This record gives sequence, C-alpha cells and structure tokens, in this order.
Amino acid sequence: MLRSGDLAKLAGVSPDTLRLYERKGLFARPPRSTNGYRSYPPEVVERVRLIRAALSIGFTLDELAEVLTQRDGGGAPCLQVRDLAGTKLKNLERHIHELTELRDQLRTVLKQWDTTLKKTPARKRAGLLEALAAAPRAHNRNLPTQIYSSLAGKSLHKE
Repeated sequence: MLRSGDLAKLAGVSPDTLRLYERKGLFARPPRSTNGYRSYPPEVVERVRLIRAALSIGFTLDELAEVLTQRDGGGAPCLQVRDLAGTKLKNLERHIHELTELRDQLRTVLKQWDTTLKKTPARKRAGLLEALAAAPRAHNRNLPTQIYSSLAGKSLHKE
C-alpha cells in the first residue's frame, strides 16, 4: 500500500491532484490507516498515469469519470471513448482553422497599419484601432477565450 505522497511521486502528480481525482470518482476512495493516512493499492499508479495520458489529449475529468465508472462496473465504453476523441479532433481542427484565419487577418491588418504609419507624421495619431473598428464585420470573430489569452503573451502582463 502507498501513502498519498509516495503515490503522487510515483505517478508524477501532487497529493492535491490525487484528492481531486478521488473526489471526481476517477478511482475508489482508498482505505485509511489507523493514523488516518490514505493507503492506496499499487495499481492506482497505473490508473493515475492513464488519467494523465487521457487528459493530455483533451479528455476532461468528468468525461473520464463517466468512462472509468462504466469500465469499473464491467462495461466496455470503447466506442464512447473513440467518439469523444473524434469530437475532440473535430473541435481542434475547427480551432486550427479559426486560428489560421485569424493569423491571415492579423497579417493583412499589420500590412495596412504599416502603410498607414509610413504616411502618418511623427507624433500624430494614425487611428489604427479606429480603422480596425471601421472594417467590415466579417473580419470580427469570437474565438474561445483561451485562444485570445494565449495570444496575449507575457509582454502584456508586465508592470
């Protein structure tokens, strides 16, 4: 049997992560030792590694909890797992397409702005954002928030 800290080290996660997985139902609550410590069976190491691998390709904890509960109950949720992964791929491809469009739009905007800046006298406003706002609505899009925040980069967060 393994204590939380030992299991966490072997699986490459924190003890808090183990407690989260436990609360989400990704594995059974372990028995407690007489002094109150959780005692995990060694096979939980592989379960945590399985969870981490599934998370790395986009599965959510809730999706995994549902799949693993079915599996632990004797079910074979393989088709469900395949369908979930297929949906994730479709969503990823859509996001890649949207990002490619955004990249192309940004390239166009930057070229336009460079032209405008060359024509603008020093210390005069070029109205770059106003020109952007005046552009046709077809260029305005709403991507998932995490995409915009990933574009912000660290330079926008400096003080």
